[in-house]
Amino acid sequence: MTRSIVVGLDGTEQARAAAAWAAEEAVLRGAAVRLVHVLVPSPDALVPFVSREPVESWAEELLTRTAAALRERRPGLPVTTALLPGDAVPGLVTAADDADLLVLGSRALGAVAGYFLGSVGMTVAGLVERPVVLVREGDPPGPLDGPVSVGVDLREPADGLLGFAFDEAARRRGPLHVTYARRSAPPELQRALDDLLLPWRAKYPELSVTARVVPASAGPELVRAAADASLAVIGRRIRRSPLSTHIGSVAHAVLHHSRAPVVLVPHE
Repeated sequence: MTRSIVVGLDGTEQARAAAAWAAEEAVLRGAAVRLVHVLVPSPDALVPFVSREPVESWAEELLTRTAAALRERRPGLPVTTALLPGDAVPGLVTAADDADLLVLGSRALGAVAGYFLGSVGMTVAGLVERPVVLVREGDPPGPLDGPVSVGVDLREPADGLLGFAFDEAARRRGPLHVTYARRSAPPELQRALDDLLLPWRAKYPELSVTARVVPASAGPELVRAAADASLAVIGRRIRRSPLSTHIGSVAHAVLHHSRAPVVLVPHE
């Protein structure tokens, strides 16, 4: 199966930034980019004789224009597009089913307010069982490099989270910073964290890895840890109830305040 990164487009600047980031990530992974737009029914669509053609034409032009920009930016990059009918949330969740990553845009509200993800993006991020990347709006990124920051919780499964973080750091050929933040952090937790990382250090011997246990609130500390990172990686527990799309308070804090792109890696 061809590796792919799916990007949700809605015509906003943050979605444009997400597409540009996805193109750079696809080059690192040797993957293709799939641009999707979900054609959400409008109230006018329920009125007889009202045409949807202008909306569909705009969406198709958006996909075509964005795909052309990515191919120009990265010649040879495989880029496909899809105009999907239906509601935005299930459309994006389904589109991500066979992808390596789902990439969405987040609007920056300033250094204090941080990210604004929006109700659709937040719901999708809480449902997708693939890693979801949230990219801040702004100038398109250059080649992705720099440290990768990952927040772990020794009380939760960590293999998928650490596997993703180590892979990303290796692709970027930069250091990996691992942080466990907890208000009450006895000294033995550092040994537990080091033990957890032993097999990963052995698997990636060329990678520079630092590990810290910090006696602090997890959300703010993980935001600080990612201040100079090219990517912030955090875990999210999978909740299969259709009524529960909560992503957790720590993930919520990092999503809304990190200046780096944030990856939510789901786990059982």
